[in-house]
Amino acid sequence: MASSSSLQRAFIFILMGGLKALALDKYTAAVYEHVVIQPEATIKPVSPEEALKLMNQNMDILEDAIQKAAKQGAHIIVTPEDGIYGFFFTREALYPYLEDIPDPEVNWIPCTDSERFGPAPVQKRLSCLARNNSIYVVANMGDKKECSNEDSKCPGDGHYQYNTNVVFDSEGKLVARYHKFNLFRLERQFDFPKEPELVTFNTTFGKFGLFTCYDILFHDPAVALVSQLSVDTILFPTAWMNVLPHLTAIEIHSAWAMGMHVNVLAANTHNISLRMTGSGIYTPSGSQAYHYDDKSMNGHLLVAEINSHPSCFPTPLPSVNWSSYATTIDQFHEYPTFTELLFRDSFTFSKLTKQADNVTVCQNSLCCHLSYRMREEPVLEDELYVLGAFTGLHKTERPYYLQICTLLKCEGTDIQTCGKPATTADSIFEFYSLSGTFSTNYVFPEVLLSGIRLAPGGFRVLRDGRLISQNNISQALLTVTLFGRWYEQDSPHQS
Repeated sequence: MASSSSLQRAFIFILMGGLKALALDKYTAAVYEHVVIQPEATIKPVSPEEALKLMNQNMDILEDAIQKAAKQGAHIIVTPEDGIYGFFFTREALYPYLEDIPDPEVNWIPCTDSERFGPAPVQKRLSCLARNNSIYVVANMGDKKECSNEDSKCPGDGHYQYNTNVVFDSEGKLVARYHKFNLFRLERQFDFPKEPELVTFNTTFGKFGLFTCYDILFHDPAVALVSQLSVDTILFPTAWMNVLPHLTAIEIHSAWAMGMHVNVLAANTHNISLRMTGSGIYTPSGSQAYHYDDKSMNGHLLVAEINSHPSCFPTPLPSVNWSSYATTIDQFHEYPTFTELLFRDSFTFSKLTKQADNVTVCQNSLCCHLSYRMREEPVLEDELYVLGAFTGLHKTERPYYLQICTLLKCEGTDIQTCGKPATTADSIFEFYSLSGTFSTNYVFPEVLLSGIRLAPGGFRVLRDGRLISQNNISQALLTVTLFGRWYEQDSPHQS
């Protein structure tokens, strides 16, 4: 007769085998770009009933998107930042829209037990949407937490207000809660937690982490989730205002996925008057699906199948030494340079004047090397391209340290337009190779085509740090950029 210990080992072996069999190498992801119904501007708070009425109007739209995603086989759907109640609140006016969101360790399904932690109509509805459609639902809402004078950081009104992501699993259970750490300058209605929260959860289709919007530009929690906790997929609600040429949503979010070797499910708010559009399902090999629409006022659902463990499937991704090539070659031709402000940063530029060339531009310790060949001789009366370099603190918002090498189309043919956004181009580069002597190994490769479009499959990164074209590019370029972040040189987090 078998001993109890051997039976226990056999049971564990069978259980682990079953869990492994349930694990998925691929899954179907969905993101929804939502046109948020905004509240009327007011300083005086509305009633809780009025607040819930507006939130239900937005959740009616999200419900339709969730149902459609589930019918297409999606395992998880991400919805945007501020997608339930909008933005531009005063602190007082936001309060009726907030709920107390408990720590997920309480093991709670709001759909079946909504009053356990006090009134929670928003959490109940999100939970039921997940449960009734058998899909993980990721949403952004407001959390409130009471505090006392014993807490030296406690706001004068006696409670914290957090910009919060929540995740409900396919049974409707609350499995994750994240409080946004890096607040954008207009988010004075919110507080940030005392320390950045590294929030993860596991599923049969990978390990997930989450953060919000402006967080993606900083080390904590964004980089820490990948480098320290080895997540497979980032869930990323955002209300991203596009800034050309390097910070459009589809451009920087897809580049971050490639640079960090993870999937990113990015759901943006859609508000063209505020330059908000651009959502996507991004992987380390490029975008699987993306949406950018700065003309219409329509929401949009994206659904795509992706690898559950992108850093090791189908084969492990190679590590990149971003300065390897650039620091071991002699400098290319150095032509006369000029400086222009780009997003208020002073770039050093050099004009491209030949059909094919090898060009170097340096700013302090950063030297950017470009080899290129254009399809036709450039006609400077029509279009102007430059190679640019910048290394230093970007100070427009909270200061953060950048190192950027960029091949860039100027808005016009005058060099004074080289810091202004261009949206269309005609010139085609048959080949390009861009590299730089970066002091950081956190570099994000961006390629943006005419009309604000990505170039999936049109470029790749070599292990020595070169960003090179491939597959016979036939579309005009706006920019080819290596967007470096030297986190160690950043200013301290806001106080």
